[in-house]
Amino acid sequence: MFVLIGCGVVIVSVLGGYVAGGGEIGVLIQPFEWLIICGAAAGSFIIGNPKEVVLSFGKAMGTLIKGSRHKKSTYIETLSLLYSLFKLAKTKGDLALESHVERPDESAIFSRFPGFNADHHTREFLCDYLRLLTLGTNNAHEVESIIDAEIEAHHHEEGAIAHAITNMGDAMPALGIVAAVLGVIHTMGSITEPPEVLGHLIGGALCGTFMGVLLSYGFVAPIGASLAGVYKTESDYLNCIKACLLAHMMGYAPQVSIEFGRKTLPPHVRPSFAELEETVTNLSPE
Repeated sequence: MFVLIGCGVVIVSVLGGYVAGGGEIGVLIQPFEWLIICGAAAGSFIIGNPKEVVLSFGKAMGTLIKGSRHKKSTYIETLSLLYSLFKLAKTKGDLALESHVERPDESAIFSRFPGFNADHHTREFLCDYLRLLTLGTNNAHEVESIIDAEIEAHHHEEGAIAHAITNMGDAMPALGIVAAVLGVIHTMGSITEPPEVLGHLIGGALCGTFMGVLLSYGFVAPIGASLAGVYKTESDYLNCIKACLLAHMMGYAPQVSIEFGRKTLPPHVRPSFAELEETVTNLSPE
């Protein structure tokens, strides 16, 4: 939503200032200049990126508009789930987690947290490492290295689309110059026309540079940066789960283990200690 608001502010500010200064909107309506810039940018995007990145563009725009899916309530639910799992493991041993890990859709614990249970990617991430515990893995440092490698791979995959969009934005000023040069070439072919016609053609050519710079710094580059920020919240989420898992492996009590994860969170989504304590205290027995 904020992305759409920001785009609106850019458009109103630029065009409003132009018109207020006496400019004519009609001069800026240059469809062929837009075609050159946007078409060349789209083509270079396709050329410079693997198929997986190109095909994920539409999904990335949906993610950008919706924003991060991880709110404070998401973290409270996830930390509460981890508390329940760790409490069971502390009471009956890590092997007691096996039935929940192998069949999470049938798990009485997972079913109590529908938001987390619907996130199949994160649920699989958690179950994979809980499964290692049921198999007897107890070296927290080795598991930490594996988790870090997986999170890094996940971040790289998601970050590739944001990086590709940023690169496309960086190229747009140069593509605007290409459009402007082509406009000048067209103008030179009409050099015998009267001044008012030449002025219109020159103005149209200069619009190419204007459009390229505006699209780059006003829209595409900020979109790439914003998308990278959204994807970073995914890594923050997995890192929170990682901190809780490692604390549990090192023998801490369930309440302490989830506190390790809570402290890794950015302030704007971090529940307070009292909020989390009240939530896990009021959890019904398994």
